[in-house]
Amino acid sequence: MLMLLRSLPVLYPCTTCADDFGEDLKRNPPDVSGRLGLSRWLCERHNEVNEKLGKEKFDCRIEKVDERWKDGPADGSCD
Repeated sequence: MLMLLRSLPVLYPCTTCADDFGEDLKRNPPDVSGRLGLSRWLCERHNEVNEKLGKEKFDCRIEKVDERWKDGPADGSCD
């Protein structure tokens, strides 16, 4: 997982985004200790991009992350 994350700045088509993510990897090393740590780390990076774009931050509590990207909403709906 660590190698995949470190390769993303090389693969991004947008050089500004690639450079920014590469610097972020240095400032905030990925937590690859397990699913929970990685999920939180990815959500926090997602929120940093949302903030730069003027978008609302996502709730990074694991139950919210799992609902959004793993299990889906309890009512079966899709956003």
